[in-house]
Amino acid sequence: MQPFNSFTKKISWIPQKERLLLLVAIAAAFLLLVWQLWSLLHLPTATLHDRRFEHTFKNYGSNARLALFFVLANYVLAATIKQRVWDRWSYLKKGIVALLRFVKRWHTPAAIIAISLIVLHVVAVFLYGFKWDFNNISGLLALLVLLPVPVSGLFRYKRLDRKWHMRSGLAFAVLFLIHAFL
Repeated sequence: MQPFNSFTKKISWIPQKERLLLLVAIAAAFLLLVWQLWSLLHLPTATLHDRRFEHTFKNYGSNARLALFFVLANYVLAATIKQRVWDRWSYLKKGIVALLRFVKRWHTPAAIIAISLIVLHVVAVFLYGFKWDFNNISGLLALLVLLPVPVSGLFRYKRLDRKWHMRSGLAFAVLFLIHAFL
């Protein structure tokens, strides 16, 4: 009879090869969040309602947008690879496959950084003054749809998400694009 070793056997949701990269991304996102929140909360009240402060929260949103385009490139490249048109151009397909491997490896760390930038963007918008207009409401809707994406992403590692990560991620992408460009 084997001894009961459930305490010694570590059950991890995240594969060993991705753990270090994710821990570094989580640490970087946490440090960025704490540092920027500390600086935002120590600004004078007059600065928070100044037009120049609007550039601050728009910069957070722009940086988050760049990170999210990188995250969404995973789905775009995967869909592109499945097209039959690439059978004729095998050299291009090899390049896209290499790019897809790179994007897939950095998908989760970039998403973690993007979420920290989104949180900073939301906090700065509320500090500046939230108005009930189309842009802010679309941003709130995108934020609400974003909430289950990282949770379902954890379930994705164990194949327990039933495609909820992709579905909620695509719903977020649509709302995010509406918020960012309309």
